[in-house]
Amino acid sequence: MPSAHPSIPAPRGTLYPRARSAVPAFLVAVLLVLAGCAEEPAADLLILGGSVLDGSGSPALVQDLAVTGDRIAFLGDADAVGLQALDTVDASGLLVTPGFVDMHSHAVLDEDYGRGAEAFLHQGITTVALGLDGGGDNRIAARMQGWADAGIGVNAMLWVGHNEAREAVVGMEDRPPTADELEAMKEYVRAGMEEGANGLSSGLFYLPGNYAETAEVIELNRVAAEYPGAIYDTHDRDLGAAYPPFGYLASIEEGIRIGEEGGTKVIFSHFNPQGAHNYGRAPEGAALIEAARERGVDVRAAQHVYTATQSNLRSYTVPGWAVAGGDTAMIRRFDHPDTLALIDEQTREMLAIRGGAHNLLFADPRPELNGRTLGEVAEAWGLPAPEAARRILREDNAAVMNLGLYDAENTRILAQEPWMMTCTDGRNPGPGQNVTHPRVYGAFTKKLREFVVEEELLSWPFAVRSMTGLAADFLGWSERGYLREDLKADVTVLDPTEVEDMATYEEPQQFSRGTVHVLVNGTFAIRDGEATGALAGRPLVRLGGEFAGS
Repeated sequence: MPSAHPSIPAPRGTLYPRARSAVPAFLVAVLLVLAGCAEEPAADLLILGGSVLDGSGSPALVQDLAVTGDRIAFLGDADAVGLQALDTVDASGLLVTPGFVDMHSHAVLDEDYGRGAEAFLHQGITTVALGLDGGGDNRIAARMQGWADAGIGVNAMLWVGHNEAREAVVGMEDRPPTADELEAMKEYVRAGMEEGANGLSSGLFYLPGNYAETAEVIELNRVAAEYPGAIYDTHDRDLGAAYPPFGYLASIEEGIRIGEEGGTKVIFSHFNPQGAHNYGRAPEGAALIEAARERGVDVRAAQHVYTATQSNLRSYTVPGWAVAGGDTAMIRRFDHPDTLALIDEQTREMLAIRGGAHNLLFADPRPELNGRTLGEVAEAWGLPAPEAARRILREDNAAVMNLGLYDAENTRILAQEPWMMTCTDGRNPGPGQNVTHPRVYGAFTKKLREFVVEEELLSWPFAVRSMTGLAADFLGWSERGYLREDLKADVTVLDPTEVEDMATYEEPQQFSRGTVHVLVNGTFAIRDGEATGALAGRPLVRLGGEFAGS
């Protein structure tokens, strides 16, 4: 647990004690030779006098940080070794941290409108995890090659998804796979792992993953475990609002079991119990994770600090049995009077779990839906909410937020756990999509503003570690996630007095404030608070290596 009296960075003009760690003699000699004999600066960039939080959770030290190429070349007192650079920035009074790692993201890097990842960069994020909720296909190399060719604004890593494997082999059928189908699913996962996936992801809340028994997922996770560093990432079966209920605690136990028996690490996506009936129950779920960790299972989680989710209308309003066989079969059931009566009854029960139709806010590009609740749409159409939902689903599924589903106090409790990482769970809005979840613009800065600056619930070192070194350790990285010499120069510079999330549910598309500079692989992506347009991100394979390309 973090200290009850967090260390708040000093305002501008007040310095922490300057670090006096010993500089290796060979490095001093090399730097002096480069700076003196060659009469050229020895570094590309010097970030001077910042309060450095290195990602370890240690207190800040005032240090200078030098970057040469894409790596951190020096960390210490530049004056003491006579180090100069082609470019300098004054970071006095600012925090210098590793670039933040978004451990559960839906960043759209494959389309021009999202490739630059500005909403993420303005929060200090330099790396995003993708292919989650069971939705990552196994064409890892092809996707990474596309990123390498077109350029991306942040580093990105991928998982291969259970839902994708199941749909590719079994389709949308609600049944166990045959022995041959299970082998084909294993080969699907193996192909993704061979190409550098970080592990297996599942979305057991979603279809067709929800049709799977636990043993099926364990078998696929055993394939992932054949590869060093593999991680099982799960949007588990029931965070507390599933229909029919599987059980909040039973769902956590299932996720741990899949990792433990499959032989991998485990991370719970956006871990937080859902629904008013689960307010105050976070300690129960946390206790299950603690118990697993005590017996040697590496289990961790990620969080965002909003009280709303974002998912899709079908998952929130139509029972899984009614979707078996796919959308065409679902619509046939909509058209069958006896079946429809049962669907309507269960849709009303599903809406009640989620607080009613007025708590489902559309984040869908369709202008007749965007920014309105299901309740408002139903009233405008003169229809009951279940019928309005079906009318929408006959055309297509829809992105929707569920307001008030998370308990703020649960979130505070979980934020203090030493195994809790940070995520956005955010997707860049497409053209014309005015209303979207604000987390894509403010998840990291909201956590810092609320829990560190305003409430002093977390210390700066603890919070920054939850966004950097903690993720790097879990991912098995050796070259990123910390501020250390010779590591990759993913660097975020924050003004702790200005950090603020600006995005709201009403006006979500507002960049966060207080992020002064961001370097991605040694290149400015944000400088003096403004995006540079650089596409310096790189695709990352398992254990943090860089994709070599074809």
